[in-house]
Amino acid sequence: MKIIIKNGLALIVLMVFSTFSMAEEKFGIPAVTLVTEPDGSGRYSVTIQILAIMSMLTILPTLIIMMTSFTRIIVVFAILRQALGLQQTPSNQILLGLAMFLSMFIMMPVFKVMNETAIQPYINEQIMPLEALEKASIPLREFMLAQIREDDLTLFVRLSGEKDIASASETPLHILIPAFVTSELKTAFQIGFMLFIPFLIIDLVVASVLMAMGMMMLSPIIISLPFKIMLFVLVDGWAMVIGTLAASYGF
Repeated sequence: MKIIIKNGLALIVLMVFSTFSMAEEKFGIPAVTLVTEPDGSGRYSVTIQILAIMSMLTILPTLIIMMTSFTRIIVVFAILRQALGLQQTPSNQILLGLAMFLSMFIMMPVFKVMNETAIQPYINEQIMPLEALEKASIPLREFMLAQIREDDLTLFVRLSGEKDIASASETPLHILIPAFVTSELKTAFQIGFMLFIPFLIIDLVVASVLMAMGMMMLSPIIISLPFKIMLFVLVDGWAMVIGTLAASYGF
């Protein structure tokens, strides 16, 4: 866990320094300027670049979530909880924590490649920030391309108006990321639909039995809930769902 946090912080620092370099190279705006006072003393003046960097840091968690397996996992968990008829159990904190650690497990091969090819060489001052950021994006780009449906990628390429994309591997990130999220949502709903069917059958059977017995005022959900939980426990539901999610990424 400490290694993951350390590498994650290193990647964030890498992105920050890369943005510093790009801003200074393209716009000539230094991050910090030394201002000399009339009495000969000096002070450091922070430019608008720092404000841009701090604004970028606020969206980094969103970018990391949207570029990993987190979206598919948390959507499937939410649909599963709804299918079971449990509104607050497991709680949102438990589902988010489970989705986060499962995402770390699935993304670990990608993180290892990023660490070996970009983060460690950058920490050892072997490569520059821009080069390190470019190398770090390669395994992440390959991961997203492996999960994107061709129709979704074609849709966003057409909407963007880009004409000079020779292959899928050359697709810019601003096109790749929304196509990846769209594909992830579609896959998550497909898995959620398959999970919903057995629980829906139980609800229909219980509702039919209650109507045949003339118990119109009794809610079928109250009666079907124990049967759905029992079925889910008997088939080892959590292991099946988590295993299916991991297998959908090639594990």
